[in-house]
Amino acid sequence: MVDMKQTIQSVSIDLFHRKGYFATSISDIAKGCGIQKASIYYHFSSKEELLFQIMNKTMSDLLVHLQSGLRGVRDIEKKVRAAVSGHVQFHLNRQKENFIANSELRGLTPEHYEHIVAMRDDYERIFQSLITDGKTAGIFADVDVKILSYAILALCTSGAFWYRPKGRLAVAEIAAIYENFIIRGLRNGTLSPSG
Repeated sequence: MVDMKQTIQSVSIDLFHRKGYFATSISDIAKGCGIQKASIYYHFSSKEELLFQIMNKTMSDLLVHLQSGLRGVRDIEKKVRAAVSGHVQFHLNRQKENFIANSELRGLTPEHYEHIVAMRDDYERIFQSLITDGKTAGIFADVDVKILSYAILALCTSGAFWYRPKGRLAVAEIAAIYENFIIRGLRNGTLSPSG
């Protein structure tokens, strides 16, 4: 039997993705779960707490996914490829949670917002470290590491907004396109100053 707390989260993910966090009521969630509204509060103190738990789990899982993909990889280019591919695949395979995590931050309390942003910062620093290592080794061009890390992550995250599971390409194929595009950019990323 499925745990009710998991059911509430699953129904909330569907509703937040489809209707948006602010347009979804506790009554909507309760109805989707087939329970009374008061039963939600047995598991979550508020709708905001539910949103935070969804985002917190998504970010925790994303970090574990990245670390797992990098484990045992020594070559810096292969590390970046693994990080990019893993990021894209995670966002496409868990599209709804990632869409929520990237579009509903304004629904969090200041304390919860700071917590999620700190987790994002930790994640971004791993990408920045990988790019720095490649730059130091002379594999990648001399680039602004921080800005480029933001650009790469924004690009790779965007799939959560447009991906369709029944589209013409599989998740791994889409990830490979992103991976090759980004590696080419990192290798040839030095721009001539515009005149």
